[in-house]
Amino acid sequence: MQRTPVNPWPWSLPLGYNQAELITGATRHLVIAGQTAVDATGAAQHPGDMRAQLALALDNLEAVLTAAGMRLANLTRLTVHATDIDDALRNFDLLGQRLGPAGAAPPMTLLGTSRLALPGLMIELQADAAD
Repeated sequence: MQRTPVNPWPWSLPLGYNQAELITGATRHLVIAGQTAVDATGAAQHPGDMRAQLALALDNLEAVLTAAGMRLANLTRLTVHATDIDDALRNFDLLGQRLGPAGAAPPMTLLGTSRLALPGLMIELQADAAD
């Protein structure tokens, strides 16, 4: 798979994402359901703690990628849904800490929402990946 970053403006690069990526030669495309801060039984974890929820959602996203034989570097799109945009942005350094070393800078969107599927959830990561 060949990835070509498309950045008509450089402002998103210090934030850790490309405006777009041209993907060619991919053999598999993985569409990932929203990953949240739930345990192996599906029970919501870390109520009221955006940072802990984001960390667990990233763990769960990585577990899905691993189960498909992929890793964070395979992400081709990341959409972040948050019940509190400001709180999410205060904790976005976690995304950089995980995605940066993995060489991942997928096009990303942050969306505010009034609530998520389970009470207490504050953040959800929806993604696509390819190899």
